[in-house]
Amino acid sequence: MKSFFTLILVVFSIQIGLAQDNKQKDNKNTTQTRTVDSTQIKKDSTVKGIIIDATTKKPLENVNIVNLNQVIGTATNNKGEFELRAVANDTLHLSYLGFKSVKVKVTNDWVNKIEKSTITLTELALALEEVVVSELKLTGYLEVDIKQINVNNNYRYSISGLSTGYEAGKKQPNAINKVLGSIFNPLDFLYNTFSKKGRELHKLKKMKEDDNIRNTLVKRFDRDMLTALLGVTKVDLDEIVSQCNYSAEFINTANDLQILDAISECYEEYKVLSRTRKKRL
Repeated sequence: MKSFFTLILVVFSIQIGLAQDNKQKDNKNTTQTRTVDSTQIKKDSTVKGIIIDATTKKPLENVNIVNLNQVIGTATNNKGEFELRAVANDTLHLSYLGFKSVKVKVTNDWVNKIEKSTITLTELALALEEVVVSELKLTGYLEVDIKQINVNNNYRYSISGLSTGYEAGKKQPNAINKVLGSIFNPLDFLYNTFSKKGRELHKLKKMKEDDNIRNTLVKRFDRDMLTALLGVTKVDLDEIVSQCNYSAEFINTANDLQILDAISECYEEYKVLSRTRKKRL
């Protein structure tokens, strides 16, 4: 009789153990499923919105929206609507010609919200304080008149063995010396320029790969989107391009895409030279 009760207790203990194991496995599988689901939601999450004029309350078409964290962009349709991939705490940069650019923080409530959030942009008050018109006094002689026209005095120097050209302003001996000094000491000026901004400048490749961002930059000259994406001021941006041996005239006349390509090319040179220097050390 005693042996019978002992057998029952053993069987009962085994059943309890198996039940606990199955429960733990079920909990583990549930946790894994939730993790996968949350990862998928995070990857595919988007925000929707409508951008309107703060004064007229009318929708704005072709407003540029860029996710500064993921370096992707889009634009509003003819109804002022947009949808862009984003997660909580991402920052969206909104810009439109003639309007003040704004940065909008993505919140948890906004992500995957069915309703579109309304965002207003304020028009800039632009006024020309003074316009100076320089009159050209033409003589009728081509050789004389052509000298009155301003021409681009910047020159791009190419040196055998180097795939990159260098722009150094006017064609003068000191300009050539400036180019040669930059070439023979390339890492010094590049390192000082890029070493403190490496994290932001890693976005250059992503910026060049996004068609929407590239198509937007080719039409812009205000450097607004570039400074927002790279996390630098306009002064810093001009300094970077200047340190890469591009002339002041190029900086003043180039569109934002040309500036992006110039910085990107210079940054790639810096990375190659930096790796070479480390190997030598």
